Amino acid sequence: MAIYFYTTRDKKYGCFSNFSRHGFELDGFWWLTSEHYFQAQKFVESDRFWFDKIREVKTPKEAAKMGRSRKHPLRSDWEQVKDEIMQQAVLCKFQTHADIRELLLGTGDELIVENSPVDYYWGCGADGSGKNKLGEVLMTVRGILRVYE
Repeated sequence: MAIYFYTTRDKKYGCFSNFSRHGFELDGFWWLTSEHYFQAQKFVESDRFWFDKIREVKTPKEAAKMGRSRKHPLRSDWEQVKDEIMQQAVLCKFQTHADIRELLLGTGDELIVENSPVDYYWGCGADGSGKNKLGEVLMTVRGILRVYE
């Protein structure tokens, strides 16, 4: 049986969303959400001012919107590093918060799917044909965390 999640309002697994308010420290900064971290990393080398603005916004929705702006140049290696950056953020988030770490570990070997109707890269997309990269990241992080349990 697969575990599906999408929004932070999902009763049991909303914390799997990058919009969940589970902050962490990474790379010398405090991040309100993994979405803040991920979006800011697009500009860490190319536009430090925009990086800081994204890091400081109040909501993950705002961070996502800012990160999708193409008025600022993306770092040159973004397509090569984005999956690894997502994994770093998600791992740090679950290492920081014991309650959600236990929930993730409690999923056993179940398939985890970001049930996004619009995202065919990080989610499964409306028709289920998406790559589900965020689900894959969560399952990888689950495996890493098991080593330390």
